[in-house]
Amino acid sequence: MRQIYLDYNATTPIAPSVRDALLPFLSEHFGNPSSSHALGRACHEAIEDARAETAAALDADSDEVFFTSGGTESNNLALKGVMFREPSDNGGHLIISGIEHPAILQPAEFLQRQGYELTIVGCDARGVVSPAAIQGALRPTTRLVSIMHANNEIGTVQPIREIADLCHAQDVLVHTDAAQSVGKLPVKVSELDVDLLSVAGHKLYAPKGVGALYVKRGIPLEPALHGAGHEGGVRPGTENVPYIVGLGRAMTLATEDLNNRQERLAQLRDQLEKQLRDTLGDGMSINGLGAERLPNTTSVNFPYVSGLDLLKRIPELCASTGSACHSGVTTLSATLKGIGLDPDAAQGTVRLSLGWNSTADEIDRAASLLLGAWEVLQ
Repeated sequence: MRQIYLDYNATTPIAPSVRDALLPFLSEHFGNPSSSHALGRACHEAIEDARAETAAALDADSDEVFFTSGGTESNNLALKGVMFREPSDNGGHLIISGIEHPAILQPAEFLQRQGYELTIVGCDARGVVSPAAIQGALRPTTRLVSIMHANNEIGTVQPIREIADLCHAQDVLVHTDAAQSVGKLPVKVSELDVDLLSVAGHKLYAPKGVGALYVKRGIPLEPALHGAGHEGGVRPGTENVPYIVGLGRAMTLATEDLNNRQERLAQLRDQLEKQLRDTLGDGMSINGLGAERLPNTTSVNFPYVSGLDLLKRIPELCASTGSACHSGVTTLSATLKGIGLDPDAAQGTVRLSLGWNSTADEIDRAASLLLGAWEVLQ
């Protein structure tokens, strides 16, 4: 039984050229990049090359890129790093949206328990956060606004530039979690005009366990860890050289032929949605429809069935009933709740996310399997 993988928003395979780039640093190039001898210098130079690749992909400068263990650490470092620069008793207000990944929500709620003020703004029925809602939530004490670039469950793209313009007019910093958008959309910090941006390697064909945080030059952060002066003192600890090398290569790949890749994935996504709609008709609904979405993502509400039961009947199809990063719960997700989806309809939600290796034949087969399983469950 050949697996059909449509869960690329959960994780991606390591690209062959990424694997080839990192393998030498698991064997012969094993030096500590802080060492001054030849083996250490080779690793240090490899890290700086990867930093330059990551910066170029984001249209940033190399000294604005810091490597981390992944998107969760990058998000924690961004939120805590900004807020902890001043004690909570001096006043400190943070704004996030109600459709953020737990890697934003959980550190935000932690900060709230430390005495910082937190506002969680909602979204519209399409899953889009309104800049006006952010403007209405701003206070004189607001230090940071963190809104994801693209939602991991339904794929809606947020108006980050408009939000940034409003915030900067009041001297408020802006962070965006770009874990889902890098490699699927053009992600340039110069165009988004954000102050901080998070990257997760395993969402863009690099290994799990590596990520990056862009920090605009001149913005000080309080480190989450304390130790030696690695990564400019922002993220101490001996660097994960092989995975950093892999991330650098993946970031370069993410920008190559991006327009054609976007167009191909959007066509496949639309093909899948059409095939499902041709059979299910108006009984089927698509979350986020009408908004700008990631080209690879569709979140489908199958009528009268459980999405979990549906996927259990199709063992050859790898997909998700919600956000696979924090699956295992049957409660309504924050995103589906945020768009006001009826709980009964949400029971039938399946997220299908395509990737570089997806083919038209796989899409046809996936649609046939989903519709066949749905008919059986009727």
